[in-house]
Amino acid sequence: MDNQSLNADILILEGLKVTPRSSIAAFIFLLLMYIFIMVANIGLVVLIFMERSLHQPMYLLFCNMSVNEVFGATIVVPHILRDLFVSDSERYIHYIVCVVQAFCVNLYGGVCHTILMTMTFDRYMAICNPLRYTIIMTNWMVVKLSVAAWAVVFVMVSILLSLTIRLSRCRRFIDNAHCDNASLFKLSCEDVVINHAFGLSYSVLLLGSSIGSVTLTYIKIATVCLRSKTKTINSKALQTCATHFTLYIILMFSAFIIIILHRFPHLSDHRKMVSTVGEVALPALNAVIYGLQIKEIRQKIVAFFQRKGHLQ
Repeated sequence: MDNQSLNADILILEGLKVTPRSSIAAFIFLLLMYIFIMVANIGLVVLIFMERSLHQPMYLLFCNMSVNEVFGATIVVPHILRDLFVSDSERYIHYIVCVVQAFCVNLYGGVCHTILMTMTFDRYMAICNPLRYTIIMTNWMVVKLSVAAWAVVFVMVSILLSLTIRLSRCRRFIDNAHCDNASLFKLSCEDVVINHAFGLSYSVLLLGSSIGSVTLTYIKIATVCLRSKTKTINSKALQTCATHFTLYIILMFSAFIIIILHRFPHLSDHRKMVSTVGEVALPALNAVIYGLQIKEIRQKIVAFFQRKGHLQ
């Protein structure tokens, strides 16, 4: 269908470039990963809330991560699954739906960082100020940290998208598998210097705060562990911090790869593939790493399946 015959509010998504033969394999892979993300992350949230022994700030803050992973995957994966079997010229999406999806995608990415920053603060208090930990990390503090992790990004992304939707559109083609802010403002023929400037400032602020807080915190934790001669403290610190740091490195690596690839239009196919894999790999890895690495959660999972086995 010719672009001129399309309604101005109807956009076309390029989608993933896969052959008809490989589209079935891609569909099965993404579907299985999506099911695993939903079951694993929702299961972890339910387990943490059901087991009173897991009602600790670290695990309650992690519930934020699981909820965010379910949210991020649900925004993107079902849409990509549908488009795998739709021809290139028929991958339509309404502009309003595209804006909502872009908002949610950017919200998901930002909240990943702010949640990990709140978890960093929790680890800092637990290891560097153990005597004051229970006084400071109350349920009310957990609620405040959780709300702040979402609210700050919500406001920043709202400004980001409001600067984009004010632009007029002279194009209808989204060069991506899903909508995001960068893809949306590329639809305009107007001057987008303000969008680039705010987007860059937002990225620098978010990533700079994230890298700075995590780096300083881990330096402080490492100093405390080196000075301490208690093996129990060092072992506990190493276990929880290694899990958190692994998640952080994976997140930062994927974020930088996508940001860099956005600057090279000729690598759009690679960017779409990396972005799509990130949308399913990161949520799955988070559940696996936390579910299997942290001893308390691993023990509860094993005990749960053992009870199920005895009942049968």
